[in-house]
Amino acid sequence: MTMTMTSDVNAYRPAQRRTAGALLLAGPMIFLLAEFIAAAAWTDPPYSYTYHFISNLGVHGPSTLFGQYMYSPLAWVMNTGFFLFGLTILAGVAALRGLRGRHRWAALAPATLLAAGGVLLGLFPGSGEAMNDGTGDFHSLGALAGFVGGNVLAIVLGSMHRRVGLSPKLGRTLVTVGVIGLVSMVAYFADIISGANVLVGLIERGAVHPFLIGLTCAGVSLRCAWCRPSATD
Repeated sequence: MTMTMTSDVNAYRPAQRRTAGALLLAGPMIFLLAEFIAAAAWTDPPYSYTYHFISNLGVHGPSTLFGQYMYSPLAWVMNTGFFLFGLTILAGVAALRGLRGRHRWAALAPATLLAAGGVLLGLFPGSGEAMNDGTGDFHSLGALAGFVGGNVLAIVLGSMHRRVGLSPKLGRTLVTVGVIGLVSMVAYFADIISGANVLVGLIERGAVHPFLIGLTCAGVSLRCAWCRPSATD
């Protein structure tokens, strides 16, 4: 009886792994596609990935903040992406079955922080008016939660790659992109506080895109049909 139940659990693990992989792949894709679509619709003047803040894409405007003019015709697309991407990644982390006890909570904590940050970003666009009426504080908290949550999650999953079912090489990659993201986050805030705003859009993406790409790779790896249950046993 015990052997039968164990076999059933082991047989179900590949499906669970593929589900987790699909969600970890979908979350970053939601963000990157929303960003691309919203940026493509911003044509007058053209949106710049190196100059403009990511959050500008969620402001329909017209508005101005930190010296940047904001007018995003498809702001709702970006805000929907903000709202959904973190929740999708959280669902993917929750679906991982190789993590138990403190290891599970170590992954769920930053994933929850990331999800909460995405929801705040989607609900409270960072316009100049928002900074004046106080709702901009929620947007700022969302951005900080997203930066920290996403990069710490990448580091945690990379550190526990064997339990998750990832290769050592991908584990090291996840840790590396997480560190790059945290360093870029510090540089981003320093750029804003100093008032220099030099390549601020590019630096901000350095705090976001690496962990998105890392989680995408993790999702693809987990999704692959040739992944073996023994990788996490």
